[in-house]
Amino acid sequence: MNAEILVNITPMETRVALVENGAAQELFLERTQSRGIVGNIYLGKAVRVLPGMQAAFIDIGLDRAAFIHASDIDQENDTARNITQLVQEGQSILVQVIKDPIGTKGARLTAQLSVPARYLVYMPETEHLGISQKIDSESERERLRTLVQNLRDANEIVGGGFILRTAADGIGEAELAADMAYLKRLWGALQEKIKKQQAPSIIYEDLPLFLRVARDMVRPDVEKIRIDSRESYQKTIEFVRKYNPEVEAVFEYYPGERPIFDLFGVEDELERALSRKVELKSGGYLIIDQTEAMATIDVNTGGFVGHRNLEETIFKTNLESVSAIVRQLRLRNLGGIIIIDFIDMEDLEHRRQVLRMLEKMLERDHAKTKVTGVSELGLVEMTRKRTRESLEQVMTEACPACGGRGRMKTAQTTCYEIFREILREERAYDNRSYLVLAAQSVVDRLLDEESASVADLEIFIGKPIKFQVEPMYQPDQFDVVLM
Repeated sequence: MNAEILVNITPMETRVALVENGAAQELFLERTQSRGIVGNIYLGKAVRVLPGMQAAFIDIGLDRAAFIHASDIDQENDTARNITQLVQEGQSILVQVIKDPIGTKGARLTAQLSVPARYLVYMPETEHLGISQKIDSESERERLRTLVQNLRDANEIVGGGFILRTAADGIGEAELAADMAYLKRLWGALQEKIKKQQAPSIIYEDLPLFLRVARDMVRPDVEKIRIDSRESYQKTIEFVRKYNPEVEAVFEYYPGERPIFDLFGVEDELERALSRKVELKSGGYLIIDQTEAMATIDVNTGGFVGHRNLEETIFKTNLESVSAIVRQLRLRNLGGIIIIDFIDMEDLEHRRQVLRMLEKMLERDHAKTKVTGVSELGLVEMTRKRTRESLEQVMTEACPACGGRGRMKTAQTTCYEIFREILREERAYDNRSYLVLAAQSVVDRLLDEESASVADLEIFIGKPIKFQVEPMYQPDQFDVVLM
């Protein structure tokens, strides 16, 4: 599979697109004023301990207190200890962010710290030696395990464990030794910084997005990484020459006049990734809805009628929708609980094939996913690990007109509310007439379809009612003015 990575940089934000076979598969955004904080290490202060939840809220200097569970503090102890034995209110605690603040929820923390390099992740609080599950060759896993153990002994690193990242597959002793030396220096510098800080304060901040691309996203299938900022390109090359010189040829400065995201239609994909409706080539479509608790995906046949029978049409639409669904999960970075409502299939073999294809397509996803199967209602339930905000959460906000509901009252509903408000005002006040301020669509209805009701109301209260259009009003907004 041919892959390219496009990096678009402006002073305000950095955008990264992973393009596979000519189509955008994943999008990453980092805004200068609101960078993600996953991976950052803080010296925090416990502000509230909750024995009932076995958790605590930690002030790390953000607007909202962050959350840590007892299991994320005491992972090395076989016997789980009570949160009150682990942390007390007012106590300083060294923590790391594992989930960005999302919606109304604060950041999620762990006390099991780790700092990454190109091939290794150093964990100062544990002796564990782990290997990425994506390195599936047992002989390679054993080779890497032996290499790291020998290097750890030779470097006399007292305390701490390592995780070998996917990028370490096939890497030799020299590269691992360089990573280990870098991590040893980095952790030593952080320890010195910790001694000088008072809670709450930041101890370690992860690299900016364009450098994380160089550290984390260079894989054998990535042919080119194009960066459209000369300054950022030069910083990337300096970083690569220091930590990963053998991949320097992959990076390329893009000086073209045409915006880099237009090369593969990524800009258009970004717009489509914010839409509820996703068209399928067959004429079917998906409806994707995201809430704070979960995301739902509804598959519909649309204009696709097939050539043989209804069951064939349904089966083909469901099969086609699988690749579109997996791509949208990655593009939109949907996480948490995901419910997929495929079109009902009578044939059990068809159901198995659709489910198998979904599981196979999800193997390409770099986020951890789990399909729990089909529920009694025929819904496919799955989870996808969420560590940062979705594209929708980053790029959009709740509609001020409808309060984020996505629906508004009809002009007819607003008209009837106006009638009730006039009756309330008539009972409460002694006035000569009424002036109704409302949106154009509401006033049009009052003067047309509801004109007979308006006349009846004027007769009932014995007073005239006038109407005035307010261009800035939404269809569900109005005012009744006493004259």
